Amino acid sequence: MSSTKFNIGTAGWSYKDWVPSFYPKNQSGGFDWLQFYANYFNCVEVNSTYYTYISPKIVDGWIKKVEESNDFIFHIKLHQDFTHKRKFDELNIKAVRYNLDQLRKSERLGGLLIQFPYSYSFDGNSVQHIQKLRDIFSDVSCFVEVRHSSWNNNRALDFFKENDLTFCTIDQPQIGQAIEFEPIITNDKAYIRFHGRNIEAWKKSLSNFGKPQTYEEQSSRYSYLYSPGELVEIEQKIKSIQHKVNEVNVIMNNHPQGDAVANAFELI
Repeated sequence: MSSTKFNIGTAGWSYKDWVPSFYPKNQSGGFDWLQFYANYFNCVEVNSTYYTYISPKIVDGWIKKVEESNDFIFHIKLHQDFTHKRKFDELNIKAVRYNLDQLRKSERLGGLLIQFPYSYSFDGNSVQHIQKLRDIFSDVSCFVEVRHSSWNNNRALDFFKENDLTFCTIDQPQIGQAIEFEPIITNDKAYIRFHGRNIEAWKKSLSNFGKPQTYEEQSSRYSYLYSPGELVEIEQKIKSIQHKVNEVNVIMNNHPQGDAVANAFELI
């Protein structure tokens, strides 16, 4: 038997369209979505931290809500100031660090997801910036998501290995120079994110970039339910690398209508 630890969950948990497919339709006054979620999964990727600096009180609330789930962990997505805008100061760093430290003290921290835009291609400046972030968060497991195929080269992978960075594997529609869905191992952890394979909605989303969009329009590119055949292919790829790592993290981001929950259950 493999001793590899598997953490399987979804990107976020607070979605109204998960009622009633996952969350019950009739909810009592004390019902809490995170508490309910943690009964079924052992990890979650927190995406709200990409958009805003979360109050430590909220993080304390998360920790209390998962008290009954012994091995439950949170993966925190780094704020866009660090990755997309690339403009941040000491106060921003402190705000992120405080919450990471809170989770770590409670033994609830999985790691830090550092996600870059598709346009972030491999060059000296890009590597330098990732090095800077690694130095800031040197005591945290860092999962770096780069989506451009130019990163799939030996120089980039050596840099990841030298800095103990996990190269994030992603599954998304193969458009333009998008990196292929192929697990790459650079340390003792794997981090695999599933964005769905809705090519048409993805193309439409790219053409509407920067325009005002409703939540439904923003989410439509993630609207995708992986078929049993696709999940078998995914399972085989995970099995091919599980003996090389101590930990495999699988995050389903195809969240509309609760498809992420269904596919996460199937993979488990």
